[in-house]
Amino acid sequence: MDERTVAADEARRLAQHEQVKARLEGDVHARIARESSETSPAERAEVKSVAAGLKHRATAEVGETEGELQRARRMTRISQVGGYVFSVIYGLIGLEIALQLFGARHTNAFKRLLDAVTYPVLGPFRGLMPDPAIGSMQLMLSYVAALVVYALLHMAFNGLLRVFAQRRATI
Repeated sequence: MDERTVAADEARRLAQHEQVKARLEGDVHARIARESSETSPAERAEVKSVAAGLKHRATAEVGETEGELQRARRMTRISQVGGYVFSVIYGLIGLEIALQLFGARHTNAFKRLLDAVTYPVLGPFRGLMPDPAIGSMQLMLSYVAALVVYALLHMAFNGLLRVFAQRRATI
């Protein structure tokens, strides 16, 4: 046998194989379609029951998700307000540290106002550490410690809000 005959036989064999495969595939699809259209009343009732259960679960899940979104929105708003409050506290403490460092006069009206406003925030930290001074300039290490404590409180506050805002898992 020469190469042309072998190649022609191989091509014919492949074509026949594809025809048989296509015919079998068509028969299988037809049988699946025929059998799926022939359902008993019990099967139809079961399908309706399963569909009703799925619909009920989907509706309940949408309700839960909406509730979770509302809770997350509230927690986000609280976090934004808390972030603003902490930013104001950071700014006031930073201003107090800078004014002390540059030797601001305690008799100045602005300095007295700032001292009065920051007293509730910085009062617990006054005298916590020795505050080094050179002349009228003083580095308020107690206020720096207050800044660190308020930063830690800010992180704890946001962490607590995340706990309330996240999806509750059922075990």
